[in-house]
Amino acid sequence: MSLHIATNRPAFDQPLVDLVDYALTYEIRSDLAYETAHYCLLDTLGCGLQALDFPACTKLLGPLVPGLTMDKGARVPGTSYELDPVQAAFNIGTIIRWLDYNDTWLAAEWGHPSDNLGAILAVADWMARNGAALTMRDVLTGMIKAHEIQGCLALENSFNKVGLDHVLLVKVASTAVVCQMLGLTRDQTLNAVSLAFVDGQSLRTYRHAPNTGSRKSWAAGDATSRAVRLALIAQTGEMGYPTALTAKTWGFYDVSFRGQTFRLQRPYGSYVMENVLFKISFPAEFHAQTAVEAAVALYRQLAAMGKTAAAIKGVTIRTHEACLRIIDKQGPLNNPADRDHCIQYMVAVPLILGRLTAEDYDDTIALDPTLGQRIDAVRGRIQCVEDKQFTADYHDPAKRSIANVITVELEDGSVLPEVVVEYPIGHRLRRAEGIPLLLEKFRTNLARRFSEEAQRRILEASLDRTKLERMAVDEYVSLYVV
Repeated sequence: MSLHIATNRPAFDQPLVDLVDYALTYEIRSDLAYETAHYCLLDTLGCGLQALDFPACTKLLGPLVPGLTMDKGARVPGTSYELDPVQAAFNIGTIIRWLDYNDTWLAAEWGHPSDNLGAILAVADWMARNGAALTMRDVLTGMIKAHEIQGCLALENSFNKVGLDHVLLVKVASTAVVCQMLGLTRDQTLNAVSLAFVDGQSLRTYRHAPNTGSRKSWAAGDATSRAVRLALIAQTGEMGYPTALTAKTWGFYDVSFRGQTFRLQRPYGSYVMENVLFKISFPAEFHAQTAVEAAVALYRQLAAMGKTAAAIKGVTIRTHEACLRIIDKQGPLNNPADRDHCIQYMVAVPLILGRLTAEDYDDTIALDPTLGQRIDAVRGRIQCVEDKQFTADYHDPAKRSIANVITVELEDGSVLPEVVVEYPIGHRLRRAEGIPLLLEKFRTNLARRFSEEAQRRILEASLDRTKLERMAVDEYVSLYVV
């Protein structure tokens, strides 16, 4: 008895074909994209190094089970871990995202495209240590393509409105790019990307009350590790699912996207990396970045008047719709993950202290009998209202603003001049102002983990883009091993 294998399977859904063909064959020609990817690489690695100061993060790192090691495995920057590429992707992706301080992309869906570095760097280091001729130029290319896939899918497709977390896009983008790095065929890559959509997807519930919690800080690590796993599965010849999106009743569109189909605003190129938003000044959810900058300015105004936040009667934040949907919160805040997604908290702290740091979300600050009560009192006086023009400008491809305006009324009835901040320092339109600060942030984060001599070696290798691009991946990653 012979087994008959059907050969008339349907064609792969066009959105899968388009992103796979881009990942495998598109040549990046934009020097601006490579320049921005260079800065993005340094900033992303620095964010990971800073996260290593937090035990809640480091407890999740290392091998899947204690004592498991791998010869010539992928290294985790800032640590001594040497892991298989799947677990290394989880480790790197987790430290990158832990403090909500890496880059951001805002559109119908938001997210953090540099999350994909977890998969890209883990696989590149593992491959390079096992004979592949990969340079840091290849890493930058992978970053540009992962940014583009995640960002273009996010432009007009809102996954949050159907309750799904944006790390779905990290998994899809990382899967496609890792397949290219591993040398998978077009068919194998289509299979892998279809598997990413067939997967169960993360719910956003861990980002919202009443369930806001620390999973939002390791969700990207989870997504990147899954991407590497799926690419390796597809490399074995495992089958894919051509109509993973469009299959009636059982496909992604019907099951998880309320029957909607994907809308693509523009063809894949290098647009997203060129326009990505850097978080430079504050470890704050990006929709609040301009509000925090405005709050620091108002703190200085109050100080110049000889007043403190105790003199505030009320605060109005004029903002965009996405901000209201994601981070406008009243009532109790249960943990740091709750606080760093509450615009009232992120504005109250700088109004009182003139700063906002990662440590300001911790219980030591928020639950302090004196300071915590002051923060709660001020945030209780803050209300948010939508400015329709700000919402329109947020979605305008030519602007992509993230505007916030803060107006403060004092107890004596006087009103301070409103402070308007339309674009954060990390925006493309403030790039010249932001890059020196980004590099200073990188230097500060290096100093958290390395000796002066080690810092010197990393900076010497990192700051000259031409030199960096020529370095072998394993040689560069070796600089970050402790």
